[in-house]
Amino acid sequence: MVHHPMTGREAAPTAPPAPDFERARAVADAVLYEGYLLYPYRGSSGKNRVRWQFGVLAPRAWAEACAPGSAGVAGAAESWRQRTEVVVRADSPDAMVHVRVRFLQLQHRQVERQAENGRLVPVAALETPGAVYLTFDEAVPRQADAAVRLAGLLRGEHRLPVRLAGGEEAEELYGAAGRLVRRRWPVEAEVVLSAAPLDMERCLYRLTVRTENTGDGAGPQDSRERALRHALLATHTLIGGGGLCFASPTDPPAWAGAHPAKCRNLHTFPVLAGEPGSCDLVLSAPVILPDHPQVAPESPGDLHDAAEIDEILTLRTLLLTDAEKREARGTDRRAAEILDRVESMPPEVLSRLHGAIRSLTPPAGKGVDGPWWTEDAEGGLCPATDSVLVGGVPVARGSRVRLCPRGRGVDAQDMFLAGRTAQVAAVFHDVDGSHHIAVTLEEDPGAELHGWYGRFRYFRPEEIESLPAVPAEEGCVGRHRVAEA
Repeated sequence: MVHHPMTGREAAPTAPPAPDFERARAVADAVLYEGYLLYPYRGSSGKNRVRWQFGVLAPRAWAEACAPGSAGVAGAAESWRQRTEVVVRADSPDAMVHVRVRFLQLQHRQVERQAENGRLVPVAALETPGAVYLTFDEAVPRQADAAVRLAGLLRGEHRLPVRLAGGEEAEELYGAAGRLVRRRWPVEAEVVLSAAPLDMERCLYRLTVRTENTGDGAGPQDSRERALRHALLATHTLIGGGGLCFASPTDPPAWAGAHPAKCRNLHTFPVLAGEPGSCDLVLSAPVILPDHPQVAPESPGDLHDAAEIDEILTLRTLLLTDAEKREARGTDRRAAEILDRVESMPPEVLSRLHGAIRSLTPPAGKGVDGPWWTEDAEGGLCPATDSVLVGGVPVARGSRVRLCPRGRGVDAQDMFLAGRTAQVAAVFHDVDGSHHIAVTLEEDPGAELHGWYGRFRYFRPEEIESLPAVPAEEGCVGRHRVAEA
């Protein structure tokens, strides 16, 4: 057993969490807060009303009934579990394995106004002489740590319960204008560690970390909003330890043999973390990263959107109106920090955001000088000629299909395309072996231009129907009339 403040249980002492986790802190924080609050950082913005898009581990009953996606590395914004499997070489079975699972817990902030009769009334917004306060969903960073000897994991699983109690705190506002009430709901989960020998002559083992939401706070009939109250958000895992060397899942070393290819990761993607050349630290995240990911040294701070360019977001933030900035400051403390940082940014720091040249030489692929990727470089895969079976019929570039997006968990824009006919432009392979079909709409007058630019719409094989040369009168339109309405 491992003692952790969240479990509320006493346990036998173990070695402390590996301090080397700090080497991956900047990237891990970017994962933790990716999409937490997007530009323009205002609660009234539509994209800030639909948040928490990565690493959501919801109660199992709700996730199995309502969450989209298949059981693979990619394809689901919500699930009830994650599984990380990596190959590790250990100097000794007595080596200590350190695991840290990090996530956010949702915290609802309700603004209450002091009425004339003395009662406190819930409101969406409250303006005081000094600031604006908005009702909003915040999040509290959490983590669970375990440190177990490899020999112990070889004898059996190690289970770490994670229990977060609900709670409520009130903060009085200036001048007795009202108060902020912050409320959290219980979250229950379990982290399970296990190990299995692979090649004892080379001291190779497979290490598995499972994180599962074990709570029952939301059922199949509940809304996503309710399920998020009892979920682990932006969940990711750090694994490390002295005397351990992990094999890269994407570029495995020769000593690992074929073992990394046999690892099965679920809703997470492990990569080597820390300094380039090191192999004692793994970051397993709900987004795909390269080995040894780093935050650009020019970046002056987190903008909560790691997929965008700091310079663009900084300039756009500076161009917000005073009213928009006031609303952003009232939305969330982190939004206020972003505004303070960009408004006080020295010119020389802003100029560094304009760009940097890392290398004038493109990286060589697989030991051969030349482009880093070609269509036949990855095991002969080629989106332009590959095919996938749909209803027993091969579908490839040039095939005609009817679009049948799933009724739940689908992008709203895709639902408008239910029943439309399209032409397949390419068949892409995902990292977990699944497929994505790139299409252009037949009736779109700009289809040829989209094809030239490579701007396609993407669907899974189960979301399309193969069509003959002559359009069929019957299809999936009837099944989606309700969804379209």
